[in-house]
Amino acid sequence: MSAPARLTPSTIALLLIPPLLWAGNAVVGRMMQGAIPPITFNFVRWVLAGALLLPLAGWVLRPGSGLWAHKKRFALLGLLGVGMYNALQYMALKTSTPLNVTLVASSIPVWMLILGRLLYGVPISRRAALGSTLSLAGVAVVLARGDLAQLLAVQFVPGDAWMVLASITWAWYSWLLVRPPEGGYPAHIKADWAAFLLAQIAFGLGWSSLMTTGEWLSLPPAAAGSTHIAWGWPLAAALAYVAIGPSLLAYRCWGAGVARVGPAIAGFFNNLTPLFAGLMSATLLGELPQLYHAAGFVLIVGGIFVSSRR
Repeated sequence: MSAPARLTPSTIALLLIPPLLWAGNAVVGRMMQGAIPPITFNFVRWVLAGALLLPLAGWVLRPGSGLWAHKKRFALLGLLGVGMYNALQYMALKTSTPLNVTLVASSIPVWMLILGRLLYGVPISRRAALGSTLSLAGVAVVLARGDLAQLLAVQFVPGDAWMVLASITWAWYSWLLVRPPEGGYPAHIKADWAAFLLAQIAFGLGWSSLMTTGEWLSLPPAAAGSTHIAWGWPLAAALAYVAIGPSLLAYRCWGAGVARVGPAIAGFFNNLTPLFAGLMSATLLGELPQLYHAAGFVLIVGGIFVSSRR
């Protein structure tokens, strides 16, 4: 195989756009707390994203497209990637900060190592084990807010636990992409990014609608003259952003960037998400980074670097 292409300015731009948009997703999700229930926010986001994809890849939903013969595989992808991951992230943002959320999400490569060993029998090398230990230590520092006593007492913010679960969910989703069930995914659908994403959204919306129904059944009665959704331009702008930016534009740019330089190099750009989230949080929300955030970031990125070295 030929070596990955070098980092040109255009490739760097492609790989910078996704972490910037994903950081913005966390900040916007935090800003919308109280304006719309989190699972409902995720559902509407993907409804809009799916509608935008219909002109590009609506053919994949037709009976003879090959999608429905593999419905179980796409139903699982839709559950994990569309129905659960972002819903859990928005739930995490009710009590946690965008910086915390994105730092915990940086541990996804570690969870991929663990799930690879448990589900697929992929061995973990000593170097990978050391890297995993460092990264998980970084996550622990963030979850404990740098307070060892709090870590020992296991008194975490609920949102942090939701984000750990979201990270494990995304790690499993990622494994399903590279180790699909027997028979794989239809090649003509997998080769078309819009069709492949729309196929997942189609099933993910089914799961998300069930979760949204459960969320509304569990909500307390709204006060007289009010609703649980604060309709208005701020919410409309937020929904437009998360439907277009993190859902479609980031997905497309990331795929193109990874195709140019490979996943190993691209992975380091993904670790810029907490940095961007910290800068946005400080600017827009007034949530200033703390020393333990820096310590956690160094441990998480250091662990991933150790794990990925040859």
